[in-house]
Amino acid sequence: MADMEVVDRVKSWLSWSWTWYLWALWLFLVVLLIYLLRTPLRVYENMNIVAMFLNTLTPKFYVALTGTSSLISGLILIFEWWYFRKYGTSFIEQVSLNHLGPWLGGVENNNNGNNNTNNSQNNNQQSVPECKVWRNPLNLLRGAEYNRYTWVTGKEPLTYYDMNLSAQDHQTFFTCDTDHSRPTDELACVPSAVMQRAWRERNPQARIKAAHEALEKDPECATAYILLAEEEATTILETERLFKQALKVGEANYKKSQSTQHLGAHYEAIHRRDTNVCVYVRRRLAMCARKLGRVKEAVKMMRDLMKEFPMMSVLNIHENLIEALLELQAYADVQAVLAKYDDISLPKSATICYTAALLKARAVADKFSPEIASKRGLSTAEMNAVEAIHRAVEFNPHVPKYLLETKSLILPPEHLLKRGDSEAIAYAFFHLPHWKRVDGALNLLHCTWEGSPYGESAVGDAPCHAFRMIPYPLEKGHLFYPYPSCTESADRELLPAFHEVSVYPKKELPFFILFTAGLCSVTALLALLTHQFPEPMGLVAKTFLNTITSPFNFLVEKLEGVLPSNLWHQLTRL
Repeated sequence: MADMEVVDRVKSWLSWSWTWYLWALWLFLVVLLIYLLRTPLRVYENMNIVAMFLNTLTPKFYVALTGTSSLISGLILIFEWWYFRKYGTSFIEQVSLNHLGPWLGGVENNNNGNNNTNNSQNNNQQSVPECKVWRNPLNLLRGAEYNRYTWVTGKEPLTYYDMNLSAQDHQTFFTCDTDHSRPTDELACVPSAVMQRAWRERNPQARIKAAHEALEKDPECATAYILLAEEEATTILETERLFKQALKVGEANYKKSQSTQHLGAHYEAIHRRDTNVCVYVRRRLAMCARKLGRVKEAVKMMRDLMKEFPMMSVLNIHENLIEALLELQAYADVQAVLAKYDDISLPKSATICYTAALLKARAVADKFSPEIASKRGLSTAEMNAVEAIHRAVEFNPHVPKYLLETKSLILPPEHLLKRGDSEAIAYAFFHLPHWKRVDGALNLLHCTWEGSPYGESAVGDAPCHAFRMIPYPLEKGHLFYPYPSCTESADRELLPAFHEVSVYPKKELPFFILFTAGLCSVTALLALLTHQFPEPMGLVAKTFLNTITSPFNFLVEKLEGVLPSNLWHQLTRL
């Protein structure tokens, strides 16, 4: 395997060197041809004309030239900066790699080398999972919460991409294949077909109108009650009332389809839809009870739901349960839930990782002192808390900014990207009060966070050293996969435009932004100096041009001494 890698590297180096060798040979031939044709092309005469023209130019021309150059480079700098802030990359660099790179022939070689490297890495470790968008288990209600925010602020908290994903989820949960198999003339009269059209509507009023239309055709249409509870109800109490109506109808449909599911695929699809409706409504009712302060009732509903439908883990109901138990300060029950779901074989989330860190920080946070820790070092319990915190930070490094309130929170989206800014917002929006309730937990998080590569150490060498163990995202991960590079683009689609997306790691300014900034500053300075001191700057410019052209003149003199002066006439006689 190592021999193959060496051979591949040698081949790539040879192809690269041969490519540049051909370019150098072509350039040499062009220079030689121009030199040989200097007499018929009148190179000397043209150069003398150019020299005379430059000598006749006034300082005003140089002021205009440098001023125009400064203006153009400044405009390029502004555009590059705007493009970098919006898309996170340099426009010139992107164009160079995507369009100029294939012309120069370097992309294929690089791709071959990358493919070989990736193949060797895949043999040693598992492939990194792609960025996948998940439904937010604690998503808010559109009518009672998101719309109220819009009425007060005039801002839209949800993006079209996020709402489109929700529409797809609703179609998957609340419709089945039998809704498509009916004749066209019957579809307009079937409530399920009307609701299927309602889930696809972009206009909220059109969705609500379709839900009312479905209820007129069938007062026992559970999905119509769900849509009205989600989008038309303006208070939590009204939402709960509509969900209870949906549950009453949904449970009746569930029991009816449960007895006929074994009759064929058609009945099995109907039972699967009724199961989804029943589980969704009961989960939403538990969330309404939690919002209305009936936390114990909400916990009981969630436990019963998880016990009755253990296969519905895709809804992540355990995260709703963890949040409700933290509100009750039932930390032993929270630890029992974490023991079941914080397993190496199960997918992680910010709720799992940061709740585990909170429980370990709770044991030592009230007595923790940075000064004492810097002198005597960390105890075993404190080290466990610190390790749990930077385990959580490695999974999602965006969360501490919101928990420490150094970055403003917004309403969480309906979907989130694990390890992304959207998940950090969703977690901090609901769990910040729980961190504040534990004395010293935020102080320990702050001290440990300041000891990370993001800032200076505030706790001494031990936490700082521990946090430096966290790998950079482009390197091999320590406890998790390497941090994915696609989170920024996905979060920009999920989060509203007025929110400044948190980016990890902080990207350095591209070379072309620094280059254009330097070019703009230098040309502006030259324009100012030429305007103020025209004669000295003219002398400096002439000296600079003579210095640049002196090697070329020296080379021409040497060539004239080696080659005969009548070489062109001899070639024409041939």
